[in-house]
Amino acid sequence: MLKFLPQTSRRDFLKVLGLGTAGLVVGCTADPSAPSTPASPVSSQTPSPAAQLQEMNHFVKIGSDDKVTVVVKHSEFGQGSSTGLTAIVAEELDADWGQMAWEFAPADAKKYANTLMGIQGTGGSSAIANSWKQLRLAGAGARALLVAAAAAEWKVPVSEIEVSKGRISHKSGKNSGFGALAAAAAKQTLPENVLVKDPSKFTIIGQPLPRLDGAVKSNGQAQFAIDQTLPGMRIAVLLRSPKFGGKLKKLDDAAAKAVPGVFEIVTVPRGVAVIAKDFWTAQKAKRLLQAEWDFSAAEKRGTPELLRDYKKELKKPGPVARNDGKAEAVLAGAAHKVELEYEFPFLAHAPMEPLGCLIDFKNGEADLYYGAQLQTVDQASAAATLGISQEKVRINSVFGGGSFGRRATPDSDYVVEACSIAKVAKEKTPIKVMWDRTDDLHGGRYRPMSVHQVRGGLAADGKPLALFHRLVVQSFLADSPFAMMIKDGVDATSVEGSANSDYQIPNFRVEVHMAKAGIPTLWWRSVGHTYNAFVMETFVDALAHQAKKDPVQFRLGMLPKDSRRRGVLELVMEKAGPAPKGGGRGVAVHESFGSFVAQVVDLEMKDGKPAISRVVCAVDCGIAVNPDQIRSQMESGINYALSAATGEAVTLKDGEVEQSNFDAYRVLRIPAAPPIEVHILDSKADPTGTGEPGVPPLAPALANAIFAATGKRITRLPFSLG
Repeated sequence: MLKFLPQTSRRDFLKVLGLGTAGLVVGCTADPSAPSTPASPVSSQTPSPAAQLQEMNHFVKIGSDDKVTVVVKHSEFGQGSSTGLTAIVAEELDADWGQMAWEFAPADAKKYANTLMGIQGTGGSSAIANSWKQLRLAGAGARALLVAAAAAEWKVPVSEIEVSKGRISHKSGKNSGFGALAAAAAKQTLPENVLVKDPSKFTIIGQPLPRLDGAVKSNGQAQFAIDQTLPGMRIAVLLRSPKFGGKLKKLDDAAAKAVPGVFEIVTVPRGVAVIAKDFWTAQKAKRLLQAEWDFSAAEKRGTPELLRDYKKELKKPGPVARNDGKAEAVLAGAAHKVELEYEFPFLAHAPMEPLGCLIDFKNGEADLYYGAQLQTVDQASAAATLGISQEKVRINSVFGGGSFGRRATPDSDYVVEACSIAKVAKEKTPIKVMWDRTDDLHGGRYRPMSVHQVRGGLAADGKPLALFHRLVVQSFLADSPFAMMIKDGVDATSVEGSANSDYQIPNFRVEVHMAKAGIPTLWWRSVGHTYNAFVMETFVDALAHQAKKDPVQFRLGMLPKDSRRRGVLELVMEKAGPAPKGGGRGVAVHESFGSFVAQVVDLEMKDGKPAISRVVCAVDCGIAVNPDQIRSQMESGINYALSAATGEAVTLKDGEVEQSNFDAYRVLRIPAAPPIEVHILDSKADPTGTGEPGVPPLAPALANAIFAATGKRITRLPFSLG
């Protein structure tokens, strides 16, 4: 549970909000005559342009029309962070939910850094977790200023003022909305002690809330990168090397230049760009480009060759990520042994909206419009590419049509593309770079391929004695701004979910080889947990089978008494009820990003083949800010994981990706989505994330169910239910 003191000092308040000791920002009035921008990310409940807006602090603005706008520093890719973060402010402000609105924060790490990352960015399921205290104080501080303003105007003690559902009142009968007092409140001095609520008094947090972005996404008003327009805008598409690491050697662009509507063809570090009047014209011209590539430094191995080389590494000792006891020695003398090898493919993120970025670069300044995920990194990359200072780069965040980690690129790939094209274009008109699905699947930044060797040993009575896990995988952090996090040859994100497991096995060793391959990789929804949870939870299941013990009781026997995994495991089994007859049941439990999730998959046999009849999920993510959104995220993660487990794989031939669209890269179709039940464990702990933790347990629970139904142990993904 968040250890708030009954009151927070003014200095602590300013520190948490990133205001230093300079005081509050006040007196910001919207100019109704100002031209609108193409970015319209906020909900339909945004204050009207004519409303005067007073900034209570960096996160809260109150309009003369009583609307409260929360400045959201995190990206909105469908995960609902805009609604959840707004709810935290609304709670502490004692606002009415109907008066709440939100807007994206500008790129400004001094004010809007992710406190868990040190930069402005979204990732690691951190939006709610890192903003919890910050936004509670922002809401409580704004409320305190409003109360002080009311007390001063009505000449009554602050202690006699009440606030409820967006109204400020006094027992004398005087009352007001927020808007009438906002200007005066902005001039008040923050009280020495800022009070925050006891969670038992919450009236908004913990209640199912309608999404603030639901209406605009339903009626077409929501603006994504693909929707952005500016006067005189041109479209650019890029031809890239078919092999990763290839360089342009020779280009014949005569046929492409002859296409009507093509303005310019330019060469940039990442390929050849066609600038045209519209997307289809640019695509037509791109297909007419005749390029010859230098592949001398390119990755030329295909999937079979990479697997062969990875498996050679798997036979060698590697850098140690965990070393409890003497795993190998104990394994040699164990009464019962289990050994399995696992293979996982490259995976694309495949967001529904392919990447894109609109840039307006002129007079040494740049405005960018896109679904930004790492604003600080992108701002620095854009500035370096354009040769200007970061202060001259303005990022206008808009909705992103999915990401799953793909828009958080350490090298800002698609943003740099837009900047490099705009820099060399002859005419300084706005340019929107657009990717199509083939660009998306061929563009790199995949969940890395990996292979694993796991050995386990049991005593004669079935007690687990030792576990040895060695894996070969490309590092998530190498060649990125976060490379300094690699310690002693170990990328902790590559072994998360295994090296930090709280299963009590006295002899536990994890080794990892950071594979060398020229395939650009990137964190994928749940990062290292995506494969390590599968390895751990299917291998533990195999150990339970070898020990002739119930798989749930076997797990409980290895978990510490205070492990929160116990709570979700027990809850999911209670809610799942009796196992199905004539089918199979599998279970998995995992912790990632501070949240704990257990899932049960029930199978039935249809014509001799297993089919999922239901998935039951239990989650402990601390205080449930918005239960509806937590359920949605669990459902989303389950389907995303099911898609990867049963159909998705990026394969290479001679270094070139073989899949070009969804006909070959098989994402889950709607009819294949199973019935899902989600149960939220009542918790008093600080809120943690739900964007990723629903993913890791599904595939191992499904694989364990298949074993229970058929006796077949799954160790290679993807696999077919048929």
